[in-house]
Amino acid sequence: MAEVEQVTSQAGRTLTVGVLGAGTVGTQVIRLLAEQADDFTVRSGARLEVTGVAVRDTRARRDPAVPRDLLTDDATAVATSNDIVIELIGGIEPARTLILAALKSGASVITGNKALIAAHGPQLYAAAAAAGTDFYYEAAVAGAVPVVYALRESMAGDRVTSVLGIVNGTTNYILDEMTTKGLSFADALATAQELGYAEADPTADVDGLDAAAKCAIIASLAFHTRVGLDDVTVEGIRDITAEDIREAHASGCEVKLLAVAQRLGPGAGSGSQGVSTTGDTGGTSGISVRVHPALVPTDHPLASVHGAFNAVLVEAESAGRLMFYGQGAGGAPTASAVLSDVVAAAAHRVYGGQAPRESSYAALPVLGPEAAVTRYQVQLLVDDAPGSLAVMASVFADNGVSINSVRQSAYVGQERAVVTIVTHPAAVRYLDAAVDGLRRCDRVVEVVSVRRVEGD
Repeated sequence: MAEVEQVTSQAGRTLTVGVLGAGTVGTQVIRLLAEQADDFTVRSGARLEVTGVAVRDTRARRDPAVPRDLLTDDATAVATSNDIVIELIGGIEPARTLILAALKSGASVITGNKALIAAHGPQLYAAAAAAGTDFYYEAAVAGAVPVVYALRESMAGDRVTSVLGIVNGTTNYILDEMTTKGLSFADALATAQELGYAEADPTADVDGLDAAAKCAIIASLAFHTRVGLDDVTVEGIRDITAEDIREAHASGCEVKLLAVAQRLGPGAGSGSQGVSTTGDTGGTSGISVRVHPALVPTDHPLASVHGAFNAVLVEAESAGRLMFYGQGAGGAPTASAVLSDVVAAAAHRVYGGQAPRESSYAALPVLGPEAAVTRYQVQLLVDDAPGSLAVMASVFADNGVSINSVRQSAYVGQERAVVTIVTHPAAVRYLDAAVDGLRRCDRVVEVVSVRRVEGD
C-alpha cells in the first residue's frame, strides 16, 4: 500500500522540458508529448511539460502541433532552465555549446546528433558525469531501431565481436531503386530527393559520412573504446554502376552500403557474421571500423533489407547473432527513439538512478584499413588462353590469399574474357597486394572492378 501511495505522490510531480529545434523530428516529439501526456506521466512518474521551443525564426510557418506561444529564439535560456533538454538542431555548433550549458545547469539531455557525438562524445560524456545527470542518444544511430540501448545496456554482459549494419536509409533506398528498377545512380538519387529521402545536398549520405558517424558510435559502444569519425575508413556509393549491380546478382549478391566494426587479432574469435576475425594483423589486437559498399549474399539477412529501412547485425560470444531492424529515419520513428530516452531520463529524476556512463576501459587500438579482414570480388579482363587461370591463381597464392570461386562471365572478342574471382577472407593488406600483382600480370588486360564481400 505504501508503494502505491509513493507512486501516486510522485506522479503528481511536473518536470519541465525544453526542445531545441522544431523541424520534422522536433515537431513530432512535441506533438506526441501533448497527445500522449497521460501515458508519459504514468511511465515516467511525472507530468512532462514543454516550456520552451528554441527555433531560428519564430515567425516561420509551423505545424499546429507546435504551440506558437512556446517559440523563442533564445536557445540558451531553453537549454539552461529546464529539467530535461531535447537537442534536435543537428550539426556541431551551436548544438555542442547548448548541450554543455544544459548539462552544467543540471538538466538531463537527449539528442539525436550523431555528428556531434562522433566528434565530441568524450567531452559530452564527461560533462554529464561531472554534473551527475543523464546523457541519452538512442536516436543518433538508427532512428527507431534500439541499437544504442542494446549495445550500451543489453550487451553489457557479453563480448561483442562484430557489428555489421545498414545504417543510412537514403543510400539503401538508392541502391534498392538501382537494383529493382535498373536506374542509374543519378536517376535513383533524383528520385530519393523528390521523395524527401535525400537532401538537396546529398553529400553526407551518398559519400558515407552519415553512416561513418553512426559507425563510430556503434564501435565505441560495442568495444568499450573511444572511436571518432576520423578513425572510420569511408567510401560512398557514387561510383556504383548498373553493371556493378548486375555483376553482383550474377554472383548471388546484393550491393549494400555497410557500416562494419570488427574486433581483430589473436583471441578475437568469429565476427562479421561467421567470418573469422583472427586474420594476420601483425600480431596486434584491435578494431577495424569502416563504411563502404559491399556485396552481400542474397541468403544473408541484410540482403533483404529494402527501401529506406535500417538493420544492424550484432555478433557476440555468448548471445551469438542478434538482428535489429526497422525504420531508420523520418519524424515519427526518430521521435519514438527520442521519447524513449525522455521517459528514462524523467524516471531517473523521479525515482533515482542514472544512464550508463561512457565505457572506454578497453582502449583497443583502432587498426588501419589495411588490417581489415574481408573478402573481395575481383572482376578481370584477361587473355582467353590456356594457363591464364593458373597464372592468376598463383598471384593470389603468392600473396597469401585463398580463392573461393571463379566464374567466366563473358567473352569480349580478340580472344579475351571477363573473369570474376571471389576470395576467402583475408587481411586487406594481402588482398590489395594480390590486386596490385594482377595489374602487373601479363595475362590480365584490365582489373575491371574490386568490391568487398561481407557476410556469410
